[in-house]
Amino acid sequence: MHMLKQQNRKLFTVVAILMLISNIFFFSVKLFGQEKQEQVKSGYAPANGLKMYYEIHGAGQPTILIHGGFGSLDMFGPNLTELAKNRQVIAIDLQAHGRTADIDRPMSFEAFADDIAELLKYLKIQKADIVGYSVGGSTAIQFAIRHPEMARKVVAVSCGFNNSGFYPEIRTQQKQIVPQNAEGMKQLPLYQNYTKLAPRPQDWPILITKLGRLINKEFDYSNDIKNIKVPIMLIYGDADLIAPVHAIAFFALLGGGQRDGGWDGSGVSNARLAILPGITHYNIFISPALPQMIVPYLDAEGNR
Repeated sequence: MHMLKQQNRKLFTVVAILMLISNIFFFSVKLFGQEKQEQVKSGYAPANGLKMYYEIHGAGQPTILIHGGFGSLDMFGPNLTELAKNRQVIAIDLQAHGRTADIDRPMSFEAFADDIAELLKYLKIQKADIVGYSVGGSTAIQFAIRHPEMARKVVAVSCGFNNSGFYPEIRTQQKQIVPQNAEGMKQLPLYQNYTKLAPRPQDWPILITKLGRLINKEFDYSNDIKNIKVPIMLIYGDADLIAPVHAIAFFALLGGGQRDGGWDGSGVSNARLAILPGITHYNIFISPALPQMIVPYLDAEGNR
């Protein structure tokens, strides 16, 4: 009985967190619908067996925008519009998310990155900036590792380079994202948003199962990250689910923070680190501070 109560408390915690994300997601989608007045091109691109949904907003330097787990491109709300003011933002829905149906393969950040490479080939874009949040952030890092010739700059928001970056209680909560809890999670507004967009709403348990396995898988990209040549900016909230000490360690792996930058800036690395005050993992994607960090970095000439 005691063990059952503990399990119920853990599930309640996960549901509460997802409820918060759901409400913010719903709010951002509503705002996005109100602001989405410009001409938007959309379609489905063939990508390693997927029919990946994408939307193209604005014009200028191509920029891929990748959402987080359980979300869709709509979750960025007005921030997508802000990013597209002077750029061509290509926002996507990942495997089994949003308007992109699932296929018979596991989820992995490596596969997601390869899908985006295929999307770029389909759109005849040789090189693009890559911006991703959470699951999308890890995908952006894998893109820099696996397809560096196609990445101009990368912005990875709220993601780690190995499992140690997550607070212990977060790792405990993540373990509750399992098939047997899929039915209980239908009470979330997140599920309602899913059913409105998904080509096959009955695949909800599949999304829970595959995404749960992905976020609970042990990983460590340290060695690969040390060899990344693509300029990368890392962005976190100071109350993120990734510990600030991990963010700094990630920054160091990329070559950042190794020495004083100097009066002439000659000691400044290609890596960037931004930690936003008073921001959590559950509202950073909708925070107006996010594009204020991203746009100047992407617009800056050269690697710096």
